[in-house]
Amino acid sequence: MANAPVLHVKGRILVGPEEVRDEIWVVGGVVSWTAPADTSGAQTIQGHVLPGLVDAHCHVGLEAHGGVDEATSEQHALRDREAGALLLRDAGSPVDTHWIDDREDLPRIIRAGRHIARTKRYIRNFAHEIEPEDLVAYVRQEARRGDGWVKLVGDWIDRDRGDLAPCWPREALAAAIEAAHEEGARVTAHCFGEESLLDFAAAGTDCIEHASGLLPDSIDLFAQQGISIVPTLVNIENFPKFADAGEAKFPSYAAHMRDLYARRFDTIAAAHEAGVPIWVGTDAGGQLPHGLVAAEVAELTRAGMTNVEAINAATWGARAWLGRPGIAEGESADFVVYQDDPRDDVGVLADPKQIVLRGRQVGA
Repeated sequence: MANAPVLHVKGRILVGPEEVRDEIWVVGGVVSWTAPADTSGAQTIQGHVLPGLVDAHCHVGLEAHGGVDEATSEQHALRDREAGALLLRDAGSPVDTHWIDDREDLPRIIRAGRHIARTKRYIRNFAHEIEPEDLVAYVRQEARRGDGWVKLVGDWIDRDRGDLAPCWPREALAAAIEAAHEEGARVTAHCFGEESLLDFAAAGTDCIEHASGLLPDSIDLFAQQGISIVPTLVNIENFPKFADAGEAKFPSYAAHMRDLYARRFDTIAAAHEAGVPIWVGTDAGGQLPHGLVAAEVAELTRAGMTNVEAINAATWGARAWLGRPGIAEGESADFVVYQDDPRDDVGVLADPKQIVLRGRQVGA
């Protein structure tokens, strides 16, 4: 980055789960293991340092009523940045946020285009609402609009059944996921219940959001196939509220949602024990505010992950999964500095001391 200051970063630089350095330099906006020839004007930063956190499921530009304007979208991105989330996977938004890519002070975003849902089977104003015969065409469209991801709505309440039900025939999913892969995109899907998970596994999905309906058979399939999950446990906290809202018309749905909520930690613990890849995402936007990444890390420790495993799900591992670098020689200097070691207490993540994005100190 032109005119970026030289930074001398000292303390405990957590380059990876098992790699710690005592110092790094930031020169021209990128990381260097060695000092530049002239260090006279270098600014010193000291503390415990992690790569910029990842929120692998959020929605910049989306609120409860649908898409929002650029000023509101900017506030979403700024809230995430202030929380230390410097890499966002936007898991569906009806608005085009590519203008954010031109802002050096805002987080990097990997987009999944707009949600693709079955007609009248998702939240109004969020998604393209289509029928199965159009699924492949819309998947190709959103793959080309996004940054290597496509987002499907895999299940939602079926009014005839009065409960969660899959949205797509399995053969339609298989064709759509094959089309996404041909376009160079990975596929993820919103799935609360049990049934849709088996369909998506059979169809070759890459990831599932929420995954609250995982059971031993689907856990085994996910582990065997390397299907990732992003549990969004801070959003699953809302399941009792969703149940209450649907109780009068759909008592079976309400009971189902309460059951999924009651076993949420056991579900994620079983998936983790089986080796299912798990990443941090908050589902910010729509129902939840942005900036909750630290809370989601803490929730994963309640589900049985160690502190380092949960941190990995928001940093080193998550960045590798998304194909983005962490703290590495010659890479953009995007990192967060903490007073204390988050490996000892993940609560530390909620209080960044300094934030460096593209080699410049921002916020905090």
